[in-house]
This record gives sequence, structure tokens and C-alpha cells, in this order.
Amino acid sequence: MSRMLSRAACAVCAVLAACASSTPTVRHDQNAGPQPEAVSVSEAAAQANQMSPGKPGPGEEVQAVDLNGDGKPDEYNFYSKGTLGKDGQPKEGADGTMPHPLRREIDLNGDGKIDMWQWFDRDGHLEREAYDLDFDGKVDLVVYYEKGVVIRKEVFHRFSDKPDEYKYYEGGKLVRVEYDRNHDGHIDEWEYWEDGKIDRIGYDDNGDGTVDRWVKAKSEAQQ
Repeated sequence: MSRMLSRAACAVCAVLAACASSTPTVRHDQNAGPQPEAVSVSEAAAQANQMSPGKPGPGEEVQAVDLNGDGKPDEYNFYSKGTLGKDGQPKEGADGTMPHPLRREIDLNGDGKIDMWQWFDRDGHLEREAYDLDFDGKVDLVVYYEKGVVIRKEVFHRFSDKPDEYKYYEGGKLVRVEYDRNHDGHIDEWEYWEDGKIDRIGYDDNGDGTVDRWVKAKSEAQQ
């Protein structure tokens, strides 16, 4: 069980590395591209920040799991009510299949606080997950999936309650990054990626929500 917790912690380290930004060398260009999207507060982050650890919501029941053998729960799996047996384990369905959890909470560092949240669709596929990467009790990163493939990441910098960096993926590859640099709730910088490298960057210089200036960029590959 402790190995499972270690693997989860390693996954967080990998996510931290993936969030690191490179500094591009740029040259001016007039190429235009898609216009910006509005910034919205992450629903997943808001849900995670408001949840009480291990507390089931309406229509849920919880399975508590001690991953590291210290006698305290490190993982909570939430199922539809009536799914768990008297022993606290999921019951096999009438069709012979095992039920999937609706969501999951994990305490990665053993401090009794939840650091990772996961939500699943009706087929058991991961839909989104949220991380408290610095263990301060607030979400720093939310990752969204479609059929097991990452489609978007929302990053929270400077202890913000709203994401100020958005990463968009197609086919598992990074294609666009949007930033709210001045933290006013509106995108003001857009990076477009091709073949693992920044192709061009758009800047909103006057705060009207549209690109005023495009530059062509060269940078090292990033995931």
C-alpha cells in the first residue's frame, strides 16, 4: 500500500515539473490567430477547496483506505449509496462487474489533509483531478481529461483563488497556453505551440481583451 502512496507522490512531482515555464527568445511578427477566451473560476478547484476530508455528499458513501499502514486513512473513495457492503468494500454488481468510485480524495504527505482530488465519469474514466502542490490547503492545479487523455490544465499562481494560466492540449500535445498576467480575471497573453515548441505569442497591451501585438518565438521543447 505504501508503494501506491509513493507512486501518487511521484505523480505530483511530475506534474510540478510539467508546470515549469521556459523563457522564449522572440522576434516581431504580425501573424494573427484565434481570439482569447474568458477566464472563469475553476469549478473543480472550488469544489475541492470547500470539501471536508472524507465526508460523503448527498447520495454517496465512503470507503476509507490506509495506504501507508499508520492506522490513519490516506485515501477516501466515494461510491453511490448502496454500493459498499457491510465490510466497507464495494459489492459486485448483478452483471458481475465491480462498481467504480464517483470521486477520490488522497492525503499524499500524511498530514491528515487532502492534497489530491479526482472525479470519474459513469464508466470509471478519470474526468478531472485537482492538486494542492505546496500543501497549503488550497488547489494549485486542475487537470481535465477526455477518454483518458489530458485536454486542459488550469494553474493557480501566487495563492490565487482563480487560475491565471491555462494549458490546452490536442491529442495529448500542448497547443496553446493562455495567461492572466495582471490577475484581473482576463487573458492578456497567448502562446501557440507547434511540435513541442512555442510558435508565436500574442499580447493584449491595452487591456481590451484582444491581441494587440504578435511576436514569433523560439524556445526549447516543453511538455
